[in-house]
Amino acid sequence: MSGNGFGHLFRFTTFGESHGPAIGCVIDGVPPRLALSEADIQPWLDRRRPGQNRFTTQRREADQVRILSGVFEGLTTGTPIGLLIENTDQRSGDYGEIKDRFRPGHADWVYQQKYGLRDYRGGGRSSARETAMRVAAGAVARVVLNGLVAGGIALKGAMVRMGADAVPDDRRDWAVCADNPFWCPDAESAARWEGLLDGVRKRGSSIGGVVEVVASNVPVGLGSPVYDKLDADIAKAMMSINAVKGVEIGAGFAAAALSGEDNADEMRIGPDGEPVFLSNRAGGILGGISTGQDVVVRLAVKPTSSILTPKRSIDSAGNEVEVSTRGRHDPCVAIRAVPVAEAMLACVLADHLLRHRGQCGWGEG
Repeated sequence: MSGNGFGHLFRFTTFGESHGPAIGCVIDGVPPRLALSEADIQPWLDRRRPGQNRFTTQRREADQVRILSGVFEGLTTGTPIGLLIENTDQRSGDYGEIKDRFRPGHADWVYQQKYGLRDYRGGGRSSARETAMRVAAGAVARVVLNGLVAGGIALKGAMVRMGADAVPDDRRDWAVCADNPFWCPDAESAARWEGLLDGVRKRGSSIGGVVEVVASNVPVGLGSPVYDKLDADIAKAMMSINAVKGVEIGAGFAAAALSGEDNADEMRIGPDGEPVFLSNRAGGILGGISTGQDVVVRLAVKPTSSILTPKRSIDSAGNEVEVSTRGRHDPCVAIRAVPVAEAMLACVLADHLLRHRGQCGWGEG
């Protein structure tokens, strides 16, 4: 199976399965002499870790990361960084009933068609368990961004919609995201979502959501024209996350309803003599190149496919069956997609930062 790596100069490759002994990744391209330890990675993994509240899968994984290579005396050496997390709470027996049955909306059937076999225990490589290593790679990417950009690049993510209930733009307060189990930027919406998701969970169903990620203090000039646009790589990064079915940058699909004058981000000269934008409908990217404004990304996450509600499907023998998935699953996987989306944006920015430095040096524009 190819396609397990992401990036160019900052590149990571993940390995392992949901119910295997361990998952891990190898990160290449990290500059030398940057301070790095497990303590720089673990807090980000703890944000994604399952089983922290009743609204996520109850699989109990400590997600303790080990650095295997690429660090000496607390500093990166410039060689590949190897990271490993052991799996400690697999319940493969939970999947016995679907061993020969394909879950509707899941990757089961296409994996079987493509490879002639599939790991039915949690989905193998199609499991969201793999995203723990993306978060670990993203933590290393943050070290690169903070080490090479003056003031660092700040990344923040939030779940801004659950099902049909969206947080109004004028009600967002990023400071409250860590105060609720949904990374929701509005306390009132979070309170409604508790009741909504409790009902969904008790019905044995699931629900989707929308996640927004914002990167601030991004230098001007990241990204290249045509095929290596910054927004193109961001879109690929986000679409590679499990259950993501749509990505938009800035105004996104709403831009289609705007006039040219409404959509344009006008410019003026600021008090310090530098250009300033009067709006940010472009989401911080023009022509595939960063403008210096906040990079704003939103992703639509579908409902979890593994649900208790019986759904019509087929089995490996070609029989028509009903499938009901038991086990421990996220009733709204968009919740834990927040730290994953942050991590993938960090990886894209670190990659393009190194590429920009290699081609243009540190001059902007």
